[in-house]
Amino acid sequence: MLGAVLAALTEPAIPALLKLLLDEGFIAGGLPLWTVPVALIGLFALRGMATFVAQYGLAYTANGGMLALRRAMFERLGEADLRLFADQNASRLSNTLVYEVQNGASQLVGALLTLARTVLTIAALLAYLLWLNWQLTLIVLAMFPPLSWGMKVLSKRLYGVTRRSQHATDDLAYVVEENVLAHRLVRLHGAQTHQQQRFERLSSTLRGLALKSTVAAALMTPLSQILAATALSAVIMVALHQASGGVSVGSFVGFVTAMLMLIAPIKQLADIATPITRGLAALERGLALIEETPVQTGGQHDPGRARGRIAFEDVWVRYGQRPGAAVRGVTLHIEAGEVVALVGPSGSGKTTLVNLLPRFVEASRGQVRLDDVDVRAWNLAALRRQFAVVSQDVVMLNESVLANVALGDPHPDEARARAALAAANLGDWWPALPQGLHTVVGHNAAQLSGGQRQRLAIARAIYKDAPVLILDEATSALDTESERLVQEALRHLMAGRTTLVIAHRLSTIEHADRIVVLEAGQVVEQGRHAALLGAGGLYARLYAHGRGGWLDDGEAPATETAPG
Repeated sequence: MLGAVLAALTEPAIPALLKLLLDEGFIAGGLPLWTVPVALIGLFALRGMATFVAQYGLAYTANGGMLALRRAMFERLGEADLRLFADQNASRLSNTLVYEVQNGASQLVGALLTLARTVLTIAALLAYLLWLNWQLTLIVLAMFPPLSWGMKVLSKRLYGVTRRSQHATDDLAYVVEENVLAHRLVRLHGAQTHQQQRFERLSSTLRGLALKSTVAAALMTPLSQILAATALSAVIMVALHQASGGVSVGSFVGFVTAMLMLIAPIKQLADIATPITRGLAALERGLALIEETPVQTGGQHDPGRARGRIAFEDVWVRYGQRPGAAVRGVTLHIEAGEVVALVGPSGSGKTTLVNLLPRFVEASRGQVRLDDVDVRAWNLAALRRQFAVVSQDVVMLNESVLANVALGDPHPDEARARAALAAANLGDWWPALPQGLHTVVGHNAAQLSGGQRQRLAIARAIYKDAPVLILDEATSALDTESERLVQEALRHLMAGRTTLVIAHRLSTIEHADRIVVLEAGQVVEQGRHAALLGAGGLYARLYAHGRGGWLDDGEAPATETAPG
């Protein structure tokens, strides 16, 4: 601010020097000519240094604020209620956190610096004009009310267009994201033309909004110029009339020069509404993410390591406005160390049921307990430490093998990671990598085979050593030999631990302590493999339809070892 004030104070010094030169130098002859260029050079050097200080100081502060905002937004993503990720897609969240904050901060840095410098410059020049001739200055002041009204109207329109452009940009980014993630599916079905049409349609919408934004922003320039030209014309006419009254040439030239110098900052003042409006609209999205996104809360219970006793008491789960319930009145008790397999047709509620435990899904009614304590009373971090999950949808971070296996461990133990990889039948794989355990796996480890990615996820679960294991199709992508080795490792790992298994392979579930059969969100039968076959119920029918070792629920997984 001090730099901006100093830079602004140098503005009226220029017409003052011209007045001095004309009145004292050319006319009176009492001013050495060399003093004027020396004063001009010193003046511009001072203004340049002051402008640099103002620009750097504001940029330093603004970028610090941008860093703090990004940090707060990213922290909120990590603790937000999981409904956020159902309501907003990944491209929109990424766009808000990375692009919108950067764009908003960049625009506001330049805009605020220009605004401060412009307002101070106008104030300094107007003060000088009032000192020279207050009557003429009143004419100059008359153009500010219509200019302010025009800026207000156009800024309001620009804000609306900017918000619509943000949503259009999100939609366009989402189409790009979909086509990147589903590139094989799009090519397989020859859907490139249709996707190109979606892209073109959204691009055209964004182009139209950009033109509307340009119109709203560009109208400010002719408005300010017309008002400035009108005021200047009136000033010249009145000044020429007053010249006959004894006004000096230096005073007249100084006034007109200061008046002309006002035009540039007035134009900047009109133009500055555009970046300020866009910058504020961008930062508002980031602030809204922080202020309007509820945090998923938990209790205070943290006993350290849980025993692993699980209870579902009359649990119901409904997803938003969807008709019906995904889980309906499930009551199920699982003892510590018990291995329970969950089977049933697709959509029967198996995955929803296990997602209730780490509170990835919230029960609409009923109670879910771990070690006889409601999961909502557990400290969230402590609750999630009790579970290791291996899902059929494997997710790997773009980090090293070690970081992926020891995910969440601030001090990864390489020996423990090597043992986990060996137990997951990857003991011969990682030594052949270029940097061994420190090799970066790339985007979602896409260069690995499906079996390798699934075994890497199993190694992660082995490393975590949690008291409760959730295996959701954990061996679906393994060939027969790898599955045998991993099953052997998992059986060793499951010893003394509560394990919930969702699987289609008979080899995975037939040795479970108990098999729980679900249909339409309800438990319809439970027991051991032989007893359920003898009962002749849903499990027996699924078993009878099995082929090649798969328990057919209507959707046998399409993996590298699936028959047919």
